[in-house]
Amino acid sequence: MSNSTRCAACKSLRRRCSEDCALAPYFPANNPQRFACVHRIYGASNVTKILEQLPIHARATTVDSMTFEASSRIQDPVYGCTQIIFKLQRQIVHAQYEIAKVQAELALHSAQHQMQQQNHTTNYQDQNQYYQAAFEQEEFHFDQ
Repeated sequence: MSNSTRCAACKSLRRRCSEDCALAPYFPANNPQRFACVHRIYGASNVTKILEQLPIHARATTVDSMTFEASSRIQDPVYGCTQIIFKLQRQIVHAQYEIAKVQAELALHSAQHQMQQQNHTTNYQDQNQYYQAAFEQEEFHFDQ
């Protein structure tokens, strides 16, 4: 890269940005905060070493992860991104509780509906048997 288009890492470190700069694709000049955050937590040489050990296709995801973890650590020095993980786990547990509660309510309503259907069917069958018995006891004379 030319000196006028140095990446954020090279600008921050006040060095020339070479054509084969390992950090340039992941820390563009228009986003200097991204590198500053990662540099503050991990250090430039550690980030460079990590990226050089990875296959090229995994580097962008790694930098995104490191950026997220570094910004989380800066915002919350004690828990960092684990605080977010704990919150998400609590939300999952709460959602699972809500799902179980709704499933139980559905099962209850379904059971009540089935009982009502059985009662209705039983009442209908009882009435039908009553009328059939009454009909059989009656003597109908058609030749009157």
